[in-house]
Amino acid sequence: MSLAFDDYGRPFIILREQGSKSRVRGTEAVKANILAAKTVARTLRSSLGPKGMDKMLQSPDGDVTITNDGATILEQMEVQHQIGKLLVELSKSQDHEIGDGTTGVVVLAGSLLEQAESLLDMGIHPLRIAEGYEMACKVATAHLDSIATKWDFSPEEVEPLVQTCMTTLSSKVVGRLKRQMAEICVKAVLAVADLPRRDVNLDLIKVEGKVGGAMEDTRLVEGIVIDKDFSHPQMPKELKDVKIAILTCPFEAPKPKTKHKVDIDTVEKFESLRHAEQQYFIDMVQKCKDAGAGLIICQWGFEDEANHLLMHHNLPAIRWVGGVEIELLAMATGARIVPRFEELSPDKLGFAKCVREVGYGTTKERSIIIEGCPNLSAVTIWVRGGNRMVLDEVRRSLHDALCVARNLVRDNSIVYGGGSAEIACSLAVEAAADKVVGVEQYAMRAFADALEAVPLALAENSGLPSIESLTAVKARQLAESNPHLGIDCNDVGTNDMREQNVFETLIGKRQQMFLATQVCKMILKIDDIIQPSQYD
Repeated sequence: MSLAFDDYGRPFIILREQGSKSRVRGTEAVKANILAAKTVARTLRSSLGPKGMDKMLQSPDGDVTITNDGATILEQMEVQHQIGKLLVELSKSQDHEIGDGTTGVVVLAGSLLEQAESLLDMGIHPLRIAEGYEMACKVATAHLDSIATKWDFSPEEVEPLVQTCMTTLSSKVVGRLKRQMAEICVKAVLAVADLPRRDVNLDLIKVEGKVGGAMEDTRLVEGIVIDKDFSHPQMPKELKDVKIAILTCPFEAPKPKTKHKVDIDTVEKFESLRHAEQQYFIDMVQKCKDAGAGLIICQWGFEDEANHLLMHHNLPAIRWVGGVEIELLAMATGARIVPRFEELSPDKLGFAKCVREVGYGTTKERSIIIEGCPNLSAVTIWVRGGNRMVLDEVRRSLHDALCVARNLVRDNSIVYGGGSAEIACSLAVEAAADKVVGVEQYAMRAFADALEAVPLALAENSGLPSIESLTAVKARQLAESNPHLGIDCNDVGTNDMREQNVFETLIGKRQQMFLATQVCKMILKIDDIIQPSQYD
């Protein structure tokens, strides 16, 4: 038992003896952490690449998710080990920053730690390994910049963007429709992109969906889709060239703030009360008509009397529209959000060429599609799928493709996929390691070996002999000085990724290497695992 004394001479215990017995220190702690990280990385390894396998995850309340998106798998895996949680955070960082490459970054981090384990067995200090990895990462990212290609695109020539999105989608559930889905994503991104500033706000692209139909029915709506219907079944189902009023005030009679009681003891009193309430609703509807509105979109509900009067006065309305949807509608239609009926005026109305209600199959489900908005600053990708799991996976896949298109708008540099960039960087790091004096050269060579984990996993998941495929491509890259040779996962017959049109964004690949290296440095620097809950 460790005993210490405070400023007043009172003794207190630092650590109980049974607590110190359960502690893991030094190299043992590092190796325990590496084992945890390797286990998580191996789980994701089989999901990498166009032939990667999916994972089925069941939540505590019985919901089932089927996906091969690295970030989603790790998020729902309920990892208990603290180092495993670090890899979950790593995957989230890649997802938030880039949107794609969430599986690759974890596979790379796991491989780097696996290589570090053999260096620890040689007696090399963890900090020296971390420094060597840092040096190797700088060499690798510099080499990535040197082999990157600039892809020039314009709103008229979008093929480069489409090809890069197709590479992302090839490993997803929508792989057979990757051309159609890639074109939808590129059109959506260009519709909301600020090309002169090279900026894209993905919040303006809404990905909505309904169960039913086939994946082929997925389409881009140049406007907004809201999961609502017209408030009255007898209202018209389609409106053309309509002016829209967006309200955040309810169609309800005013209610006193204090507790109140009304005694109605005669028919005349009831009639006067009903007439006053009806007149109040008529005034509301008339204010909307006077402003020139042809459609009311309200954040709140309507009383039955108000709903009847709206239909009677031929003023279609949609109720219970959420706050985020209202903001998107205001941006797209050019309307101002009005908080009080008194403030409604013609200059605060928006415009849409077409507003229609659509139904789905034999169900009673309805949606409103608002198209032909003057400001194409908000669009919706309308997804269809056979069941809820397919629908969710398609939405996750489209999110990745949207992020890739956004990244290309920000920085139009690409590197070639299929593991070609990793092999090229591995060769560059190996060559740089020969010029380094000191123990760090071992760590740099280990980094070079770790980079080969990605092409190895791609070959393995594609049913190819992994080591033979890798060594053949590596030998050809060395002999031909061609950094575009990678693993032929789809058995096309050529290893040149330029001919296969397999691309990845430069910033995504660079971020993978940076993040994986930083997490490895953090894990290697931990030499003591203290678990306070065991000392009680």
